Amino acid sequence: MNYIRIYYDQIIQGKIKVSKKVEKEVAYLIHELDNPGKYHYDDYLANRPIRFIESFCKQSQSTWINKPIKLDLWQKAIIQALFGFVNSEKIRRYKEVLIIVGRKNGKSTLLSALSLYMLLSDGEGGAQVCCVASKKDQAKIVFNEAKNMVIQSPLLRKKVIKRKSDLYVPSTFSTFEPLSSDSNTLDGLNIHCGIIDELHTLKDRNIYDVTKQSMSVRRQPILFMITTAGYVRENIYDDKYDYACKVIEDRNVDEHFLPFIYELDSKKEIWKEENWVKANPGLGTIKSIDYLRDLVKQAKEDESSLPSVLTKEFDVRETGTGSWLTFDSIENKNTFDLKYLKNCYGIGGVDLSSVGDLTCASCLIQKEGSLFLTQMYFIPREMAEFKEQQDKVPYKLWEAQGYIRFCDGNKVNYTDVTDWYIDLRDKYGIYTLWVGYDSWNAQFWVEEMKNSQFTLEEVIQGAKTMSNPMKLLASDLKAKKINYNNNPILKWCLTNTQIETDKNDNIRPVKGRNKKLRIDGAMSLIDSYVVYQRHFSDFQNMI
Repeated sequence: MNYIRIYYDQIIQGKIKVSKKVEKEVAYLIHELDNPGKYHYDDYLANRPIRFIESFCKQSQSTWINKPIKLDLWQKAIIQALFGFVNSEKIRRYKEVLIIVGRKNGKSTLLSALSLYMLLSDGEGGAQVCCVASKKDQAKIVFNEAKNMVIQSPLLRKKVIKRKSDLYVPSTFSTFEPLSSDSNTLDGLNIHCGIIDELHTLKDRNIYDVTKQSMSVRRQPILFMITTAGYVRENIYDDKYDYACKVIEDRNVDEHFLPFIYELDSKKEIWKEENWVKANPGLGTIKSIDYLRDLVKQAKEDESSLPSVLTKEFDVRETGTGSWLTFDSIENKNTFDLKYLKNCYGIGGVDLSSVGDLTCASCLIQKEGSLFLTQMYFIPREMAEFKEQQDKVPYKLWEAQGYIRFCDGNKVNYTDVTDWYIDLRDKYGIYTLWVGYDSWNAQFWVEEMKNSQFTLEEVIQGAKTMSNPMKLLASDLKAKKINYNNNPILKWCLTNTQIETDKNDNIRPVKGRNKKLRIDGAMSLIDSYVVYQRHFSDFQNMI
């Protein structure tokens, strides 16, 4: 049975609804079936893991306990795609697979069964199968499920020994163990099969990188990543999601990466029940439709729960419960060259923070009716590595990309901020007319800026001052009126920003419960918008 063809036929006939990304991916696989080149489809190898799972693996949860696993069509199609395409030496094409699917669609059960196949039946001597998650308890979910499958199968019990911390196969010296997010535990491993369960929970990209690098000497390794969507935070999940989208659009990006993104194609689709299967391919067979109906009904009555339902049940990228802006409002991939803005006027905003922390300077520029935002971030060089580990973001990468500058020593030199505005003026001909700032800890920097011929304006950091500018900013971001050059640090800061509302419905930005989250870029932008609104008429006249 070629389940890829059956799956595709049912998709194009309208019998199965899938996301646009899944439909495009399956159509590509059909093309590869019909036009073999460097890789061809081997029916025996494609079906071997399916036969293994359905013959030897039993479930151990709820009412399905001790019942054989019967894979759904979508699961069989993915397995055939992953294991079936090989080269002339029978080496698998795909080395990495990302499956994004809503909660309770059998992710852990599928991973557990596939991990046992890779441990026992993939023909790899001394195979190391490792399940990696942000916490040991998360990694043990897949491991424990696999252990239970072994216990329930007389044949598997003969092959596999349960030791204190792993499963061991004496005949091939192969092991399967769960590992936590302490990246040091992965050093020195030679992984044949890596499993990252719930990728969105990983805040440390190093875990992914070390896992991937540990597979480099294996003949045909596989890295499985099966996850629900995560709130947008510019972490590894966002990187892999964007990468998967690039692969779907252009296979030349990476011929060894296999992506399946089950998601709603728009937020509005949540209100029509027939669309739910797009993000929940196991709906009705694995996942209860009544369970989903209750959640959607609750989200309709209580909008505060909507972001969570959209993200976790329907894989719609969102910024999180309580966030100021939605992901749709924030997302804008337009870019520009500063040279285009030569001889333009701008309005600045600065969030100085503390000398040992993240500082941000903004300049909002208008040209030909459009708004452009350029920013620069500053952090002490001696603190950069520590802050990268603490904040779980790639400051070093962002520094190489030109989004942030490392200041010499262990504190931010505010003169670097002044120099950035001077560079905009002298190098690019961008004249910052007014610069909004928070007076906290800014006395000497203000004098320095004034001595450099800039006009400074204090911005009181309260709801009365910030509310209207924030509402205007939110409207302009949603309407895509602001081109912020796809700055990943600003996007990260905006996703972290929540709001506090007073009795008069005035709002101001706050960090929310997690006080360690950075919102400096958002604060800097809001300061510039306060001044922008304050001098709107004068600014338009000068333009």
